[in-house]
Amino acid sequence: MLAYVFPPFLAAELSFSLRLLFWAGVMVLALAAIWAARNVIERHQVLEQLPARDLAYAVVILAMFTPTLWLLAWLLFTWGGHMAPEMATVASYGILFATGLLLVRRAEWHDGKVEAEPEPKTMPRLARRLPESFQGEFYRLTVRDHNVDVVTSEGTFTIRSRFTDAIDEMEPVAGHCSHRSHWVCDEAVVGVERSEGKVFLRLVNSDLVPISRKYRPMLEKDGLI
Repeated sequence: MLAYVFPPFLAAELSFSLRLLFWAGVMVLALAAIWAARNVIERHQVLEQLPARDLAYAVVILAMFTPTLWLLAWLLFTWGGHMAPEMATVASYGILFATGLLLVRRAEWHDGKVEAEPEPKTMPRLARRLPESFQGEFYRLTVRDHNVDVVTSEGTFTIRSRFTDAIDEMEPVAGHCSHRSHWVCDEAVVGVERSEGKVFLRLVNSDLVPISRKYRPMLEKDGLI
């Protein structure tokens, strides 16, 4: 689209083929300038701090991009029988390019460092008892005879375990017992409901978990109800 619509430096008389070569060359030169600037900054730790980093980035880009852009324009314009643009005209393009690139690059940095990728979610030890493919969220545990139902975003899994052992294996996930038979993950609680004099915790999956008198004071103290 650039090659067809925008003639470089307002030279509308350039043929389509020359415009195509020009913009293809601009993209190659831009990639080379970006690569050179990144390598210079990574090799000089003093440039890792703002504002020296941004200034160095702009200088390297201009130093690499502007002269090569002028040479490219001179070759193509001369080949096409046209007058080549002056260095000052080409430099204005280089400045605009460097400014735009800096705005994009600044969004990738936070507090002077490149933003790190989010750390993988820490799974509790209890996840080892579930299918290997499990990557969901835990909602609650409910004891049933000698088994424990593990309610998650990927369904309910039943494991053979003591209730206290299953709760211990939920570390480091924060949670509370709301009843002698129920343990809930704090992050799964979205509200409280009352029905016929009884109080329930409403979870993100719409489950209602009963609250017994024994555990209610602790839940109130910790702000879950």
